[in-house]
Amino acid sequence: MNVAQRLATRRNFMRGMLAGAAINVALPFLDCFLNANGTALADGAPLPTRFGTWFWGCGLTPGRWEPKTLGANYAMPDELPMLAPYRDQLSIFSGFKTFLDGNGLVPHVSGQRGIMTGTTGKENDPSLDVLIADATGANTRFRSLEVSAMGNPNNTISRRSNSVINASEGSPAALYARLFGPEFKDPNAADFKPDLRVMAEKSVLSAIKEPRDTLAGQLGAADKSRLDEYFTSLRQIEQQMDLQLQKPQPLEACSVGTKPVEIPTGTEVAMAAANHKLFAQILAHAIACDQTRVMNVSFSDGASSLRRGGEPTTQHIHTHEDPIDDKLGYQPGAAWFENQIMLSFAALLETLKNVREGDGTLLDRTVVMALSECGYAKQHTLESIPIFLAGGKGSGKIKTGLHVKGDGEPGTRVGLTVQQCLGLSVNSWGVGSMRTARPLTELIA
Repeated sequence: MNVAQRLATRRNFMRGMLAGAAINVALPFLDCFLNANGTALADGAPLPTRFGTWFWGCGLTPGRWEPKTLGANYAMPDELPMLAPYRDQLSIFSGFKTFLDGNGLVPHVSGQRGIMTGTTGKENDPSLDVLIADATGANTRFRSLEVSAMGNPNNTISRRSNSVINASEGSPAALYARLFGPEFKDPNAADFKPDLRVMAEKSVLSAIKEPRDTLAGQLGAADKSRLDEYFTSLRQIEQQMDLQLQKPQPLEACSVGTKPVEIPTGTEVAMAAANHKLFAQILAHAIACDQTRVMNVSFSDGASSLRRGGEPTTQHIHTHEDPIDDKLGYQPGAAWFENQIMLSFAALLETLKNVREGDGTLLDRTVVMALSECGYAKQHTLESIPIFLAGGKGSGKIKTGLHVKGDGEPGTRVGLTVQQCLGLSVNSWGVGSMRTARPLTELIA
């Protein structure tokens, strides 16, 4: 085995001492680490596949977003023409539902909670993105990143438990500073200096391990669970600081971009769309720079409070009070909002597609799960809640461009499939009627 092959089979570091402490500084990501085409590591390990969620409230109009045919080569439905450029990377799931098993309906919450956590109402399970982030984000600065286009930190579907949510960032400028401010280490920079303050803070966290273990042994089950949740958060901070002591590997697709100008946030659709566009660009940079491998975007809240500029009536009110047009057969006022929302989803896909990475694009290696929380907002139904999977065709793990109909089966079948495609060791997922051991095998490459 030659030197290049030995380097490619293991992670290499320069080891030394700094201020009396041992440090590891990663070697640059040399050409010998890659295969001849630059499509994978030299030992055959694939480039990382990322995951994201994209959420909006109040669903879509039944009958206008479901393709007429199953499988591949479906005709793009009436409500989704803006997604036509991505049809070969867009899988549409109709006919799936959330079951409550006797638990009360929480309007605009129960639907997405069932799909994202696999629960029927009162269970305390983490959301799908957290499961994936815990399995794939060990070597990234941020386990996941959450954003709200409307600027509300509580607009999030990501949670570690019912009492611990992953709050959203509402300001693109603040997210930019968080990602690319003083703590950001450009993986393509020629110089690298470990931060002594980070090392000092890391030693403080390391020092509390013994009293933490002692305390945990003296607590009851409920308090111990809360303590575990708390220290899970601290471990993520420790991980971020530890990574700052190492020189990041150069990444071809990584660029810092231009710092965005702070713009107003609010419930107007135009404001949300403008903020979302900035968030999409920043998140694309963050993923390309391997700062995170999981992102969660909330375009609106579940009971969508989006409104047209200059009008007080929200999308939520439109879905309940707009009459169904006799000629059109649907609520045109509500449909207008749905069109604007899908345009922003298309903008995210376009942003990811425009970032080149290796022999493909960022969209090729990012699986985005888009979902809402009801099937028919006028009646808060949990049947045929819209679910899409976009991207990922370059990962070699998931087939794309299909229409799959669930015929009343639990939406957790989609989530189980995603977990297995992303390499998680899981054979079943969910509880009660939401539990499934049946992935959608037609999607598994």
